[in-house]
Amino acid sequence: MPPELLLAVDHVGLAVPDLDVAIAFHTEVLGLEVRHLETNVEQGVAEAMLAPVGAANEETQIQLMAPLTPESPLARFLDRSGPGLQQLAFRVRDVDAAAAELRRQGLRLLYDSAKPGTRGSLINFVHPKDTGGVLIELVQVASRPDSS
Repeated sequence: MPPELLLAVDHVGLAVPDLDVAIAFHTEVLGLEVRHLETNVEQGVAEAMLAPVGAANEETQIQLMAPLTPESPLARFLDRSGPGLQQLAFRVRDVDAAAAELRRQGLRLLYDSAKPGTRGSLINFVHPKDTGGVLIELVQVASRPDSS
């Protein structure tokens, strides 16, 4: 992928069966702070974004995700694999351009076009069968009023 498209590791996504229990562990034991809570009905998850206390918003965060229903894709992931690493997310300048470049290289993406993600971002996923078994998420961060 051209370097101008890939900006940074955005977050590491962890699948958890109980969001409250996972938040408690990550905040009370590891000392992280919750930066954002959201329910994404389209993706079928309740999620929390966490980071070290005082870390900048642009730094890599931990995303905890719990399924909203037993039929959600995340629930199926938990049934198959158990709790743990579910995805590695890369921040990209333009999710559609990054997806087009990966398709050009022969990789499959899960969506034809970007879908809404956390905090108004746009996302797409690279099929794990094309990435050595790792679900890779592409994240185009939503424009923030305070960002340039």
